[in-house]
Formats: sequence, C-alpha cells, structure tokens
Amino acid sequence: MGLKETIKEMRELLEHMAQNLEKAAADNRAAAQRVRTATIRFAKIAKNYRKESIAAERKGAKSAKRAKRKK
Repeated sequence: MGLKETIKEMRELLEHMAQNLEKAAADNRAAAQRVRTATIRFAKIAKNYRKESIAAERKGAKSAKRAKRKK
C-alpha cells in the first residue's frame, strides 16, 4: 500500500470513529465497542504510515543527493 492510500484510509477511519464517539458519548454501548475496535485497527494503520513515511523520506533524500551530484 502506498503512502497516499494509507493517509486516505486513516482519514476515513477517523471520520467513522468520530461519528461513533458521539454516539458512545450518548451511552450507546455498541458504538463504544466500535470505537474500541477501530482504535486497534487505527494503531495498525498508524504503524504502517510511520514505516511508509520514513521510507518516502529516505527515498527523497537519496533523490536529492543524486540531483546534487548531477550538477
């Protein structure tokens, strides 16, 4: 999965979590369970995002070094 897809997935999951958080605040037990489940999924996606963003930074740094060498 690419970095952009991971970001999109994180945004969508956060939107769903926000909706369910409002319901959970109104004492909806099912919504509270969905939020707890979503936080576990979000943690996994966040770890993946971190890995992909570091790889993208390193790739960008290598490209910048190559561009400097060509000059």
